[in-house]
Amino acid sequence: MTVGHVLDREQLETFATIVAEGSFERAAVVLNVSRGAVSQRIKALEETVATVLLIRERPVVPTTAGELLLRHVKALRISEQATLKALRPPSETAMLVAVAVAVNADSLATWFPNVLWSLLTHRRIAIEILTDDQTQTLSRLIRGEVVGCVSTEPKAAPSFVARPLGTMEYRCYATPQFAAAHFPQGLSVPAVLRAPAVVFNRKDTLHDEFLRAVFGFSVERYARHYLPAPGTLLQALREGVGYGLAPVMQVHGLGDSHGLVDLAPRHPVVVQLYWHHWEHEPPLSQEITQQVITRARALLLAPTGSSSERCCPASADHVRESALHGVSLRHSPRGGEH
Repeated sequence: MTVGHVLDREQLETFATIVAEGSFERAAVVLNVSRGAVSQRIKALEETVATVLLIRERPVVPTTAGELLLRHVKALRISEQATLKALRPPSETAMLVAVAVAVNADSLATWFPNVLWSLLTHRRIAIEILTDDQTQTLSRLIRGEVVGCVSTEPKAAPSFVARPLGTMEYRCYATPQFAAAHFPQGLSVPAVLRAPAVVFNRKDTLHDEFLRAVFGFSVERYARHYLPAPGTLLQALREGVGYGLAPVMQVHGLGDSHGLVDLAPRHPVVVQLYWHHWEHEPPLSQEITQQVITRARALLLAPTGSSSERCCPASADHVRESALHGVSLRHSPRGGEH
């Protein structure tokens, strides 16, 4: 009987450490071995699989084949830790299973903590939350750095699954004083060009999409503050230093609108969210996926097009009547997914 190649665990761990650290040198320090030993392990691993696994740049990144192998290592770690936990006596189950997921900042500031508290209360896991823009979030998943991510991309990459979670609704808020000072006649292009907007960061496209929906064309070169933290951004709106988009559930999570007014009631921005995960998940990852889906569908609005989706208020605003009555986005929500 012919025995196929067996992947060496030491080589696999060395490979995963290089990817995590971004260089052979730092991996050697973490593993407490020489730089030469790290190189030899990777050379042997690449000979075993007969393909190049790493692109030797700064930082070192995995090839497509390397991404596939990295997902294998991550799944192996999770399965092994879960198995050891199950095998040990109850008095020796202090070991935590380490997992990482990627979430956009606005989800982390609103509904996703409900997922976290449930997982951390009932599961022996040590979780790492990575926040990033959408492109980087998905690439982290594809590279195997995380077991799942919240994204606005509806299409799954090969070997992955995308599950609809629901939608987040954003509205354009300001204090009554700011609105009276900057938009006495309602939103207009000249007023928008003068008034400071509060935007998450330079990758944030929500405000641009909102203005395009309101006016029917792109508006550029408007003044803006960049505040890359949802809580700080909302506080800026409450302090009256600008106007901008914030998740409705974040604003109303304060108990009411907290002194903010909706500048464009007919123009909500609706962002559809999806949970992307490995097609073949280890049991613990399956539990995480189920928790994310269950909690999201209980807390978020139904996906756009669903008969159960909450309708937007029809109260009058000062935006011109010919503008669109709302915009549905699948581009990046702030911070992560965005």
